[in-house]
Amino acid sequence: MHLLIITPAGPDSKAGNRATALRWQVLLEQSGHQVQVLTGYEGETADLMIALHAWRSAHAVEAWREQNPDKPLIVVLTGTDIYHHQHEYPGVTLASMDTADLLIGLHDLVARDIPESFSDKLVTLRQSAAQPAVRGGSRPEPGQFNICVIGHLRDEKDSLRAALAARHLPEDSSIVVNCAGRPHTEEWREKALSESKDNPRFHWLGELDKPGLENLMAVSSVMVISSVMEGGANVVSEACRAGLPILASDIPGNKGLLGEDYPGYFPVGDDKALAQLMSRAEREPEYLAKLRAAVSALAETFTPEKERQSLDEALARVLDIRG
Repeated sequence: MHLLIITPAGPDSKAGNRATALRWQVLLEQSGHQVQVLTGYEGETADLMIALHAWRSAHAVEAWREQNPDKPLIVVLTGTDIYHHQHEYPGVTLASMDTADLLIGLHDLVARDIPESFSDKLVTLRQSAAQPAVRGGSRPEPGQFNICVIGHLRDEKDSLRAALAARHLPEDSSIVVNCAGRPHTEEWREKALSESKDNPRFHWLGELDKPGLENLMAVSSVMVISSVMEGGANVVSEACRAGLPILASDIPGNKGLLGEDYPGYFPVGDDKALAQLMSRAEREPEYLAKLRAAVSALAETFTPEKERQSLDEALARVLDIRG
């Protein structure tokens, strides 16, 4: 088939939605489809459209349905769709969800947080990550217990929570928090620079390329994902594939990937609780090993082969719906 993938993130963006669109383009082309990645819909001819983001891609969703009333439409629900936009802009967001023939959620608990009327057309897909050249924590730096934070600096990510937690650590701790990511706003840039200056345990590294990120994970013993909302962060997939232990905020987007019983959760926004887990990971080898075993056990659920299979199944289902 000829497929369109719509993402609001432009060609130069390194946002998660853009990365997802490009990864899906490769996987779907491997399945024999012709795939275009666009930022909007301008009447292009295709057999099926996949729109990333119910709210931000709402115009494309509406235009596709008006021009192609009998052709399949899939809408992918992002974290901001589920946990913000459907409440802040319910008319537009829910209209996109209603218009779609199929909805894709990126973690196992999405059904709990969208209207029950949409549950029948919701499928779950786990985003994949390539097998890294080196494992997480494989090159620890002497005298330091490195903890990484990876992702754009923005409110939804609560990006400095690990830095704030590091301020609560005992003086003899060797923990250093290294944060890699582009600031979403100038305000976030200033906050990251200020924290780097005032907090000796925190280093903001800016935006790193893929080799830089792989190296950061290799020297890190733990990753922190402190988000207040997530649709299913790909960085979780990457850490699990690398065998890098995760400390995660106890939000549905993290629990829906790591499981309800994962041993590394802390209450969202609670830097003191996070500090306790960070210290425990540093000082208790058994706890760190337990975290590593848990992420390693999940690694096979985040392979490109699994994601491609899920995409193929989603296409088959939406074609069946359309008859």
